[in-house]
Amino acid sequence: MLHHVSVGVTDVERAAEFYDEVLGALGYKRTAQYLPYAIAYGEGVSEFWIQLPHDRSKAHAGNGNHIGFSARSKAAVDAFHSAALGNGGTDEGEPGPRPDYGPDYYGAFVRDLDGNKIEATLHPEPKMARAKTAKTRTKAKAKAKPAKKAKKVGRPAAKKAKRKAKRR
Repeated sequence: MLHHVSVGVTDVERAAEFYDEVLGALGYKRTAQYLPYAIAYGEGVSEFWIQLPHDRSKAHAGNGNHIGFSARSKAAVDAFHSAALGNGGTDEGEPGPRPDYGPDYYGAFVRDLDGNKIEATLHPEPKMARAKTAKTRTKAKAKAKPAKKAKKVGRPAAKKAKRKAKRR
């Protein structure tokens, strides 16, 4: 659904030092930079941007907004949290299970240097759902039939007339 997300910061290079470490802990890296205005992060594609606000006003965090980053392991969530606190971020929720968000949800929340709330989250797909998805794919492949050859459509009337004349 989303193409990318941007957050406003007051100093892009200062914020980049923070995000290089924090997002690096999750395996993300810089994908683009337009200094002194903006830097992007992702896994090859620029999905998360830090930037100066376009209206040149002071950057501020949105009340109730936060950005959640996918983690591949609990250790990555823990490293994200540790990197954030070690680089000037503030704690908004230590790494741990979040049963209110789901039975397998594990996450951590921090605020960056400009007050933007970010999260690292691990919520693996339940084993039953993975098995069911694999079974569904296998059944779908088994049911798939080879495509039929397309029928030739509408020959011109002149060709039909020639054929009839040859047959007589």
